[in-house]
Amino acid sequence: MQSPGPILALDGVRFRWPGRAPFSLSVPGFTLARGETVLLLGESGSGKSTLLSLICGTVTPAAGTIHVAGTDIAALSGGRRDRLRAERIGVIFQQFNLLPFGSVRDNILLPLRFAPERRARAGDAPAAAAALCTAIGLPDDVLGARAGTLSVGQQQRVAVARALIGTPPLVIADEPTSALDAGSQAAFLDLMFGQVAAAGSALLMVSHDPRLADRFDRTVRIEDIARMDRQAA
Repeated sequence: MQSPGPILALDGVRFRWPGRAPFSLSVPGFTLARGETVLLLGESGSGKSTLLSLICGTVTPAAGTIHVAGTDIAALSGGRRDRLRAERIGVIFQQFNLLPFGSVRDNILLPLRFAPERRARAGDAPAAAAALCTAIGLPDDVLGARAGTLSVGQQQRVAVARALIGTPPLVIADEPTSALDAGSQAAFLDLMFGQVAAAGSALLMVSHDPRLADRFDRTVRIEDIARMDRQAA
């Protein structure tokens, strides 16, 4: 049974990267409703990547809670964080992070190998992968092609399909349009929003481009929800 609360909620989160010139990030509070689309704006070095790492559970805070689909991911062991991330979060990476020698089908199905509940939601997984390819405008014969042989635009579409297979309730997109011209950017956003809506997922997209704001339910600047302190070496 799904929790009735927000899909994502951060409360009193504090994190510090170690090193010669460490910096700390604090997030007093932030929520994302189920099915909501939010654009998170911030310049390079403003802490956006650290915030995404905290939400995805690849790093853990020194204090605070990070609830994803009702579970505090910060309180879980490393293995359980990995499992929750696979089950509940679809990620569209800036550089796509496809397996270049794997087929398109294998790349799309990859998250399901680590997420039995998500695999069950997908039903017939190969058929679901094929249906997603059709929905995002890829030809039927591309499923068997190696991902590394595709154009950049096609790889981008595969990355969307991989993030959305099995309808994860939360999709994170990390600067997915940063290398696109205006026309390609608009087409990609149309595609992504259409598939996110079809899956019923919430979307948190990170960007430095405020011109995208009109496409989203809400726009948040990282400096309005987080504070970053950088110490001199």
